[in-house]
Amino acid sequence: MTPDVITVGADVPIREAWELTEEKRLRRFPVVEGEKVVGIITDRDLRAATASSVVLTEKKYHDFLLDTVKVSTVMTADPATVSPDADLKDAARLILDMKVGGLPVLQGKRLVGIITETDLLGALVELLPDD
Repeated sequence: MTPDVITVGADVPIREAWELTEEKRLRRFPVVEGEKVVGIITDRDLRAATASSVVLTEKKYHDFLLDTVKVSTVMTADPATVSPDADLKDAARLILDMKVGGLPVLQGKRLVGIITETDLLGALVELLPDD
């Protein structure tokens, strides 16, 4: 699990989420309203939100979308979550079954981390014997 989670507000323009994606080199992050996790947004969600023939040909429309469309309109609402004491295998199975790249980790209703495919691969590397 990654404990220091970068989040984005549901009411911010997608430009802010896009900039976080590029600046922090993240592929996904939880969307919050106050302290509550209300969604998750991915780099794929952001690309899909701005990929149209109009946007690709007219930069002013691209900028307009980035500055006016809110994260809440393109995020996945009510994402699946796990608790910090969840079994690693259960979290991995949930990620596989749902075909997602990560899950917010909640202690009660408080966000305490995120577990991603990268975290699971890191755990696998630790478990495998060295040659």
